[in-house]
Amino acid sequence: MASQRIGSQDLERAGALLDRVYGVFRQRVVGQTELRTSMVAALVCGGHILLESVPGLAKTTAAQTLAAAISGSFHRIQCTPDLMPNDIVGSQVFNYGTSTFTTQLGPVHANVVLLDEINRSSAKTQSAMLEAMQERQTSIAGEVHKLPEPFLVLATQNPIEEEGTYVLPEAQMDRFLLKEVVDYPERTEELEILARISDGRMTRELSGDPLTLDDVRFLQGLVDRVYVADSVRGYVVDVVGTTRLRGPQPVPGLDRLVRVGASPRGSIALLRVAQAVALMDGRPHVTPEDVRALRHAVLRHRLVRTFDALADGITPESIIDSVFDVVPVP
Repeated sequence: MASQRIGSQDLERAGALLDRVYGVFRQRVVGQTELRTSMVAALVCGGHILLESVPGLAKTTAAQTLAAAISGSFHRIQCTPDLMPNDIVGSQVFNYGTSTFTTQLGPVHANVVLLDEINRSSAKTQSAMLEAMQERQTSIAGEVHKLPEPFLVLATQNPIEEEGTYVLPEAQMDRFLLKEVVDYPERTEELEILARISDGRMTRELSGDPLTLDDVRFLQGLVDRVYVADSVRGYVVDVVGTTRLRGPQPVPGLDRLVRVGASPRGSIALLRVAQAVALMDGRPHVTPEDVRALRHAVLRHRLVRTFDALADGITPESIIDSVFDVVPVP
């Protein structure tokens, strides 16, 4: 409705708030603009993000910095095979002095939660965490405890070590709004990292004016009001339908590469993230370019490749690009 459109005043406030987040982020993380964009998009969409990379690429630093930029609480959970669901959600502790049980909330009760190496935890623990992500609450001894708002989970997994890991099933990976693959920094960026460590900038107290949690909730509410034309919605549906071999124009040989396409959750995520990208670019409406902007992060974990595609080294990103290439742009 027209009354729900974003006004110029709200748009200016959103831009100023996002600039403050970026300013804090740049103080700790060098480069990694795609990671920053994906993390902020997940935050304002109210979703969660899966980060995949080798160790040492500032995933923990990025999560801590984002929490500091929004004045939010931060907890890091190191996943191990013996980690139990109660270690995450919390449990009841018996007090011998009063002969009563008291509830001790687990580390998932924070605004930003880093679930480090999620694929090292057992399937039962993974399920407990994913349930908390979906339901936004935990249940301890029959008592329901709401998770704080905003609530953002950044789960990481290491793709180079498979011994002692429990691979996330595709159906569970689909619960993540985005999956970002973090790559090595450029040479100039790595030189900047060394320079910052040498002169102490990496350990200095963060400067700038962080957001409040109310500011984040304002941004999240604003995303819902970003205008989406019917033609753009049709574009999103056609893209996702093409991954299921049901689009307006087929991709030659796609049936040999994709076993299962993206679900309607993929359509929702693609549109929601496009709204966030538009807001981050200072626009009150979505364009087809906004839909394309984070297409890899939205869809790469929602496509199940065939054995032939895996054997031939066909990447999800190349499949996604081929789908976008054939779908008519409105």
